[in-house]
Formats: sequence, structure tokens, C-alpha cells
Amino acid sequence: MIALLTGDIINSRELKDQNLWINPFKKLLEKWGQTPKQWEIFRGDSFQLEISDPKESLLAALQIKALIKSLPYPNENKRSSPVDVRMAIGLGTKSYDADRISESNGDAFVRSGEKFEQLKSEMITLAINSPWAEWNDEMNLYLKLAGIQMDSWSISSGELMSEMLSNPDRKQAEIGEVLHINQNSVSKRYKAANGEDILAMEKLFRKKLSQLL
Repeated sequence: MIALLTGDIINSRELKDQNLWINPFKKLLEKWGQTPKQWEIFRGDSFQLEISDPKESLLAALQIKALIKSLPYPNENKRSSPVDVRMAIGLGTKSYDADRISESNGDAFVRSGEKFEQLKSEMITLAINSPWAEWNDEMNLYLKLAGIQMDSWSISSGELMSEMLSNPDRKQAEIGEVLHINQNSVSKRYKAANGEDILAMEKLFRKKLSQLL
């Protein structure tokens, strides 16, 4: 079983210079493999990413979310950017392994695509579709509630959560050094981002999925 993330960048055209998001985004995607085999960006702002270990899929989605929310927005009067990311995680098998991820197929691809098509009408930005319907309902409720907070992350919250999620073993003082802020500011941003709850949700996702697998 694998995980397949299907997504697109919301309001990417608000960033006049597309390199503002696409270069750091590509660098992040390279953590999970090579393009176009494991990931691919197409139609300008749409993408797919294969995660070989399904338990890592939500963490990957959260890292992507934090990165996109951290992007500097040209309008200095706005604390947060209208640029965001919409993603569906599909869990399942991979029955056809092509040289390009966009040409591969299997249950994970079908489930991811089906859920992604529903995101706009459901007015949510992150959801999961697996073989376990009851588990889907439970996790998607958690993701919907978490999304209320994550969708409104400020740029500074996105920066902090991007560092936290990418370097979970770092202490707040070390993260403060990277962001050039003091530990007290790190703590305030972490609280404002509801970071503790987001990380607790990711751990719960990992625990419950491990039991199912």
C-alpha cells in the first residue's frame, strides 16, 4: 500500500513571480524522491506526490501546507497570504508503475483523484480517502477542524510550522535561531498556530493507520 497526494496551489497567480513558490516547493518535494517518477508538477500549479509509507503521508501534507502558507506575499499590508494549497490523500495499491507518476495507476490514484474532485464543493483544503470508510469519516472530521486553523495561518505561523514539521527534534531555541527570533516569540507563534494540536493530530493519524495496516 502507498499514499498518493493530489493537489493544487490556490491563488498561485497572486504571486507575480512564480519562482516564489515553485522553487522552494520543488526543493521540498525532492525529500520524497525524483521527478517525474515520485512527484510531478503539471498545468502550472497542480501536482502529484507518491509517499511509499502511508503513515508518512499526513506529515508530508502538513509540511507542504506550512511551506505554502509561509510564502512571502507582495502586499505588505497583509499578515497572511491568499495563496494556499488544496490536497487529497489517497491510500491504496499501485497496480501500474510508469516512468511518470501522472501515468501510473492503482487504487491509491483513483481514491486520491476522486477525493480531490470533491474538495471544492466540500469547501475544505485537506482530506483523505482510504479503503476504510469509518476511519475516513473520523480522520476527515479532524482534518476539517484542523483546516479551520491552518487555512488562516499567518506567514510567520507558516514559517514556524514549516521548521517544526521538518525538524521535529529541534528545540524551540534552535528554531528561533533559524528564524532569527527569540524563544519567547517561537512559543507565541507556536501557540497562535495551534501547533501542539496539529502535531497531536498527526501522531493520532499515524497510530490509527498503523493499527489498520
